[in-house]
Amino acid sequence: MKGRFLFGAAAAVIAASMGLVASAPDGAIFTTLPDGSRVNYNIYASKPDVYLDGGPGDQAPVTAAGLPDGRYVFQVTSPSGKTLLSVDPARCRQFDVVGGVIVNAVAQFDSCQHAVGIDKDHGAPPANARTIQLCGGGLADPTAPTACFLDTPNPGGEYKAWVTNVADFLAGCAALGQNNGLNVVDCGAKRQGNAHGFVPSDSKTDNFKVRGLPREIDTRFFGLGGGLLDGMGVVWVDTNGASNNKYSYEDLSLDVHHEAHVEDVEDGTHQIIVYDQPGCTAGAIYVNGKRLPKTGPQTVSVNVGQSFTWGTIFVDVYCR
Repeated sequence: MKGRFLFGAAAAVIAASMGLVASAPDGAIFTTLPDGSRVNYNIYASKPDVYLDGGPGDQAPVTAAGLPDGRYVFQVTSPSGKTLLSVDPARCRQFDVVGGVIVNAVAQFDSCQHAVGIDKDHGAPPANARTIQLCGGGLADPTAPTACFLDTPNPGGEYKAWVTNVADFLAGCAALGQNNGLNVVDCGAKRQGNAHGFVPSDSKTDNFKVRGLPREIDTRFFGLGGGLLDGMGVVWVDTNGASNNKYSYEDLSLDVHHEAHVEDVEDGTHQIIVYDQPGCTAGAIYVNGKRLPKTGPQTVSVNVGQSFTWGTIFVDVYCR
């Protein structure tokens, strides 16, 4: 339930640290249903329902950039990135971005590429915009059951989807001692932040959940007149150091109330980067009602403890 509680079943332990921030990285990824529509709290009824979408960012303003064009690869892991849950070779998990949106799953000689959906999200997407199913491929025989990613070891049913450029992935695999990263399932155990070939500084991530209760960090922007502003952006940096862009919007069907919404956050310290942008020069910032010592653009660190089992942590930005 969003916008109407802070801590849910237990209190969260929150710490805030501040510093000047760089400009936000381009583009974002997010999970959706096959047609690009969203579900409440990013909580899905079953694993085959989960598809990957990419572009300027969910509910981004028209001026926002999409993912840079190129070829990408994805993986599904536990929230920490330690446990790889994808079960097929990385070459089966590739897709192309053209014009800032996903346009296809990369075809393979054995048709192991993942299924695609027609993306109707973003209001009026390009006609060729697609979504990619996170469950496994095996399209050579449409009647055969497809392998899906493994169950998460996380007791709350949380998963993390990662996306990185293929060239960066191959470099990440080489750093782990694997020189044919696209032809193996796993390039190696997580080491020094490198999660199976996905280097956080080169990656976008998004969290999702299969069943369970929501656990979120939501940023709200208050205008000079006190009203809540939509289309305002933050950069979420997860506990691994990977980032994603989030934008404030309203969607009553999803119980989203003018918030930049980070779903299903894992235990550990997350960073919400607040920056000046058209429509909002950042002023005072509050975390769950407590004003931070510094005003203006800064990085807000939010520590999510194990006792925070469900609910919403609010970061409130007052524009000046």
